[in-house]
Amino acid sequence: MTETNVGRLALRVEGSWWVGYYALPGTMDGAIELARIKMLIVADNEMRKEAFILLLQSFVADYIEEKTGHRPDHFDRDAAPESERSGSA
Repeated sequence: MTETNVGRLALRVEGSWWVGYYALPGTMDGAIELARIKMLIVADNEMRKEAFILLLQSFVADYIEEKTGHRPDHFDRDAAPESERSGSA
């Protein structure tokens, strides 16, 4: 996951889906769903998993750049806090 002062990429497993959201730091309230992919497609394929993450990071970077005029050049990949997890995320 990534986090900046203006937002982050949050990835959650929801049932049989892996769902990417743009979310504000520290909360999932008001999160915007960006994309979802069946876990079956990415679960055992690290290249597909990484490609999905990079695609969503580019969406988040575009959004942050549009809002702030600055494009993030780094994305942290920290595990979500337990309070934000859903399903088997």
